[in-house]
Amino acid sequence: MSTETLSQYDIDRLLGGAGNLTAPMPATVTAGGKTVSSDETEVQTYDFRRPHRVSKERLRTLEAMYERMVKSLEGWLIGRVRGQIEMRLQSVEQFSFGEFTLSLPTPCATYIFDVQNTGGAQGAIDIGHEFGFFTVDRFFGGGGAATIPNRAFSPVERMTLRIVAERAVALLTEIWQDHVPLELQITGFESSPEILQIANREDPVLVANVEVVAGQTSSLLLICLPFSVLEKFFQGSGNKRVGQAGGTEQEREEARLRTEAALRATPVTVSARLPRFQMSLRELSALAPGQVVATGIPRDAELSVTVGGRTRFRGSAGRVGRKLAVRLLDQIAPPENLNDDDTE
Repeated sequence: MSTETLSQYDIDRLLGGAGNLTAPMPATVTAGGKTVSSDETEVQTYDFRRPHRVSKERLRTLEAMYERMVKSLEGWLIGRVRGQIEMRLQSVEQFSFGEFTLSLPTPCATYIFDVQNTGGAQGAIDIGHEFGFFTVDRFFGGGGAATIPNRAFSPVERMTLRIVAERAVALLTEIWQDHVPLELQITGFESSPEILQIANREDPVLVANVEVVAGQTSSLLLICLPFSVLEKFFQGSGNKRVGQAGGTEQEREEARLRTEAALRATPVTVSARLPRFQMSLRELSALAPGQVVATGIPRDAELSVTVGGRTRFRGSAGRVGRKLAVRLLDQIAPPENLNDDDTE
C-alpha cells in the first residue's frame, strides 16, 4: 500500500470534482504525432434545436446563385431609374425568423409572398427604407430623394415599389429553378416589423443581405425564404454545376463545349423602348383602359434596345410579317452606357 501523501490539489479533485475547478491543470492532447495544449483547442457550441444547415459547399453555391440575381436586378433597376445604382451581395446566412424581424428597420418596406403548393409557406423581401423613397422619387421623374422622410409608405408609393418587389421575386424564382422549383406570388405588404408574421420566431430562414447604393443613399435589401421549402436543396446534392474537366485535350474540349452550350441556352431579357416623352399630370390622371396615347414621337425615331436591363443597341421599328420587329442600327459599348440617357 502506498504511503504517499495526497496533495491539496488531489483532495480538491476528490471533494469537488474536476469539472468544477476554476483553475484546472493544463492538459495535453496528442494529435497526429503532435502534443497540443488543451488551451489551444477550439470548442464550438452546437444548437440541437436549431442545427446549422448551411455547409461551406452549399454556401458557395448559394452565394453564386444570389450574385447572379443581384447583377440581374442591378441592370434592370439601372434601366428603370436611369441612374447609377450599385448592388453588392454581402452575405447569405441562416437565421431564425425572430432574428430576421429584429434586423428590419422601423418603419420597413416588406413585401410578403406566398410559396405556392407548399401548404401556406411564406417569404418576405424588404426593399429598404432609404432605397424605397429614392426609387419612388425616380419613378415619378425626380432626381432621387435628398431627404428621406421618417414615415411609412403611402398606398401609391407601395404600388410603385411593388414593381421592384415583383421583379426581385421573379429573379428569385429563376435562380432556384434548377434546385428547388418555386412558384412565388406577392400577397401583402407590412411596414411594422413587430406585426410581420410569416413564420414562428424560432423557425429557421435563409436570409440574403444585399447592399444598395443609389445616389447619396445607402440601404439594405433583405430576401427571406423559409428553410421548410428548401429541404430538397439542403438534403440533396444542391450543387448542379459544370466542373472543370481534366485528363486529355479532347475531354477538356468537350467540357468547354458543354459550358458554352449551357451559357448560350441561358435566357436573357431583351426589350426595345421608344424615346421618352412628357405628358401633364391632368392627362395622366384621365387615362383609362382602351385610350390611345399620342406620344408625338416620329415614326422613324430611333429605339433603344436593352439586354439584361442595359442599353446595348440603337434600332428602328418595323414589321416581319404580322409581327413587330426591330432593325439593329448600331451597337453601344457597355462601359459607355451605364448612366447616359441615350433614348432622349
